[in-house]
Amino acid sequence: MSTIHFPVAIIGGGLGGLTAARVLHVNGIESVIFDLESGPQARTQGGMLDIHEENGQKALHAAGLHDDFLKIVHEGGQAMRLLGPDGTVHVSSEDEGDGDRPEVDRGDLRDLLLNSLPEGTVHWGRKVTGARPLGDGRHEVSFTDGTVITSDLLIGADGAWSRIRPLLSDAKPAYTGISFVETDLYEADTRHPRSAAVIGGGFFIALGHESGFLAHRETDGSLHVYTARKAEEGWIDTIDFTDHIAAKAAVLAHFEGWNEDLRGLVADAETFTPRRIHALPVGHRWNRVRGVTLLGDAAHVMSPFAGEGANLAMYDGAELALALAAHPGDTEAALAAYEEALFPRSEASAAESAASLDTMFSEDGLEQMVGFFTAGPADR
Repeated sequence: MSTIHFPVAIIGGGLGGLTAARVLHVNGIESVIFDLESGPQARTQGGMLDIHEENGQKALHAAGLHDDFLKIVHEGGQAMRLLGPDGTVHVSSEDEGDGDRPEVDRGDLRDLLLNSLPEGTVHWGRKVTGARPLGDGRHEVSFTDGTVITSDLLIGADGAWSRIRPLLSDAKPAYTGISFVETDLYEADTRHPRSAAVIGGGFFIALGHESGFLAHRETDGSLHVYTARKAEEGWIDTIDFTDHIAAKAAVLAHFEGWNEDLRGLVADAETFTPRRIHALPVGHRWNRVRGVTLLGDAAHVMSPFAGEGANLAMYDGAELALALAAHPGDTEAALAAYEEALFPRSEASAAESAASLDTMFSEDGLEQMVGFFTAGPADR
């Protein structure tokens, strides 16, 4: 099969890769994306995201999509509740509509970006098997379907287990000590009113005993719940998640004594997806390698406890594209400028994420988080 050359090739069609392609397009630079999904509707895209004014929203402005973004914001989604294991509400705030971190459904945001790209930008069903340098900054990427491409600029936007990262770094994500069981409760107000009432209208946290629940009310009326606990790396492997009754019992065994409304978030769940939380080392960086760079989780995957992953991926994508537009004809100068800002930015967020993980899943995590949410901004 013949090899096809693309001047700018982006591996990974997540939020970061799509943002990079969109901002490049706005600035008159065409690119292509290769994504392993079979198509845009191959799977659901996860839960709610809070898009931060200082990074994710800046990326949307650069993409010319901020006004359209405001149309898909989940009204009421910035409400927040923090509970203890006994069901006591320690912190509760309503969405007044004046916050700087509006909530949006990840799938809606992805569709907004995807639909803003020229037709044919994304090549679906392309899973990378390997990538290698060819010299002079050019790289070759091969896919499981037998196709091979070459590029002048290769952008790794392919997530935590990036196949492009080894061109730049030997680092691999490590288990953080926290495991999730991700669940959904559909048509919550009618089918699961008890759970709907306890979660409220927006973001929800319940913490205690190095464990907890993190949940959102989705725009489709469902509840998306992350049951989290400090656990050995092999804990998830001890549970048969194809047997929902057994899986519920195994997870709930670690929440003995918790309020029954909180336990109901597992007991009444309709889907189960186990996840181990991994992170790259805080401060991960690499030496400049001609013709290739990384963005998003490929560059700095971290735990989700700073709420920065999607925001940073989009901001990385926009900043990379803007750097390329600002250095026409000098890709290396653009990549050097982009990475110079990327490394300290991602290190700060990764450190915050690691610290938040330690805080939330400590023995006094509830008390510390109550203090965080009730302190003034200057004291945080």
